[in-house]
Amino acid sequence: MSKYDLNQLIEYIDPVTATYDEWLSVGMALKEEGYPASIWDSWSSRDAGRYKPGECYKKWAGFSGAASELVTAGTIVAMARRGGWKPTFEAKALDWDSVINDDKRVIDPDWLEPKEFHEPADADWDPMADLTTYISTLFEGSDYVGYVMGSWEKDGRYMPKKGNYDRTAGELLDALGKCNGDIGSVLGDYDEKAGAWIRFNPLDGQGVKNSNVAAYRYALVESDNMDLERQYAIMRELELPIACLVYSGSKSLHAIVKTDADTYDEYRRRVNYLYDVCSKNGLDVDSANRNPSRLSRLPGVRRGAHKQFLISTNTGKKTWMEWEDWIEGINDNLPEPESLEAVWDDMPELAPPLIESVLRQGHKLLLAGPSKAGKSFLLMQLVIAIAEGSTWMGWQCAQGRVLYVNLELDRASCLHRFRDVYDALAIKPKNLDKIDIWNLRGKSVPMDKLAPKLIRRAQKREYIAVVIDPIYKVITGDENSADQMAHFCNQFDRICSELGSSVIYCHHHSKGFQGAKRSMDRASGSGVFARDPDALLDLIELDLSRELKGIVAAKAKADAYMQLINTYNPDYADIDVKDYDLNSAKAMREHAERALERSLLPLIDEVENKANRELSLRTAWRIEGTLREFPSFTPVNCWFEYPIHKRDVLGLLDSAMPDFEKPPNQRASDGRKTLEENKQERFLKLQSAFSWCAGANGTCAVSELAEYMKMAERTVKRYIKESDYLETYQPEPGMALLVRRLPDDN
Repeated sequence: MSKYDLNQLIEYIDPVTATYDEWLSVGMALKEEGYPASIWDSWSSRDAGRYKPGECYKKWAGFSGAASELVTAGTIVAMARRGGWKPTFEAKALDWDSVINDDKRVIDPDWLEPKEFHEPADADWDPMADLTTYISTLFEGSDYVGYVMGSWEKDGRYMPKKGNYDRTAGELLDALGKCNGDIGSVLGDYDEKAGAWIRFNPLDGQGVKNSNVAAYRYALVESDNMDLERQYAIMRELELPIACLVYSGSKSLHAIVKTDADTYDEYRRRVNYLYDVCSKNGLDVDSANRNPSRLSRLPGVRRGAHKQFLISTNTGKKTWMEWEDWIEGINDNLPEPESLEAVWDDMPELAPPLIESVLRQGHKLLLAGPSKAGKSFLLMQLVIAIAEGSTWMGWQCAQGRVLYVNLELDRASCLHRFRDVYDALAIKPKNLDKIDIWNLRGKSVPMDKLAPKLIRRAQKREYIAVVIDPIYKVITGDENSADQMAHFCNQFDRICSELGSSVIYCHHHSKGFQGAKRSMDRASGSGVFARDPDALLDLIELDLSRELKGIVAAKAKADAYMQLINTYNPDYADIDVKDYDLNSAKAMREHAERALERSLLPLIDEVENKANRELSLRTAWRIEGTLREFPSFTPVNCWFEYPIHKRDVLGLLDSAMPDFEKPPNQRASDGRKTLEENKQERFLKLQSAFSWCAGANGTCAVSELAEYMKMAERTVKRYIKESDYLETYQPEPGMALLVRRLPDDN
């Protein structure tokens, strides 16, 4: 991500004078940096003579692949500089006491002394030595060398022809050694007004395209809009690993820089890095030179009134790796060690909590759990708690603006879920303006690409938390690789440090049995996931014993009956209901039957059936935590009652255990259902099937129910017989047996 606003920088670039390639480069750079196509279209429309409505959007859709990725923000920065833009920083050349405040900046060109070089006099110049030294420095004997001696004129400029590419460096050096100084007899004659060219990377002998490059050894650094002495000084101060430095005979130096890349992708990354360093240190590199098959100026020939000559070889750092390590070492942005004694009596303030006793602001939290645990709903509850400044699972949350990055749900589903959670929590939405949702389903990119785009959009929003749900959509690399996942998790640190906000993300459990694992080791993939966040909250499902299920069911039904009494006869509840009745379903049903008028008695069965349905969907969970900044907390038990999690404030789940913690005999015993549980299960199946099969007249055939339930008709008849919900009847002898619902007052 560029630290400059490219929307402002393109104001310094005139589309009228831009070439077609420069026009395309502006569009590619804007897209690579996450800007919309409309900005490129608006800028292009300033060139009324060439602007075609809709053309920018068509080109934009085709910007992909290696070619477009070579063009980044540095392209626009360089073009803007040529248009008169200057960065606003002021500094001096770095010394031992300097404070580095910009990544990859080594020098300030405004304080740099120009470095002179001198064009050799005719008597002192040895063109053959320049040429042979250049070839022997860059190429091995078996490398095919591409060079161009022929040219053609266009608008007063001399353009190179395709040239030669089928001779090896060894063949050329051998011929040059025998030509008695007549370079033209070996390479061909050239027009002294145009000069000559050479390709700095070896070819395969079949052509001159990027696909014909045999090895990605070098890149070209050239700037033709600065004083030659300043170009030379910056290249020297940057200690670029230059294999050959050539004067072009015109406005620029051509530095052939060692890249030592093994693949084209690695070459692209290194050239982008090289150009970025040059740009940030005041060298406006011509971004059109990124391609590995690019032509450079051939030393040993004349160009107009000047010579194309070799200035130096093998200057700066010896290799790419040595140079890159040096740049990163200067700009490591690491603080200096400090004495504990110096701060002992003046300790810095700790970051305030975001989630009381769990997470501080600016820190990272990972929520892990198995599928169907409702992790996304739990995160939505947290988003709401932060926006409203309320509690989350019993923990008080600081209030502030929060960004929810939705990577999994479609936009409509995500928005509806937030509304459903608000409704289920019975919270009045007073602070909806504090919740921003970034819907990226189908548009997500790897985390190392997403982080800078997220930061750019969030910088002025003052978020105190960013929630990313779920991270498997943006993982880069092998989930089980510690070093790759460390790089992945570093993107969260980047968001935290640049935005000053907490990052909260969601991940799933690994497959298989979790019983032998600690809570911090259940998350899928490398152990980095457990050790990187400042707080890890892990969800594990609880398995309820038959006895506990009975207690829970009794309490749920008792609460339902009590709510009914409070609604229709609150005076009765105040006088006749005793505390010891509140946990008894039987006692509270009897109270409800006495408290309600006869016409309201059917409501008792309705609330009981509703309670049974909710119980069948309710699951029990335990939240365990591994914290870095706070003491461990007692595991929190909760119920997931779609769409929200509710803390078990009554302590009903205190004795519950995950299934894997139970002895085998207890697991087998708890797995058996009671007769009443089996009957209830049959009733719910029958009720669901009838609701589906019944026609407008409220009846259906027994055969239809049997087909829907995939059961024999005799089994369905038995289910109906034991049910107080349905009955069978036969309208006339010989007709199919029908089913209808019993009247509500039956």
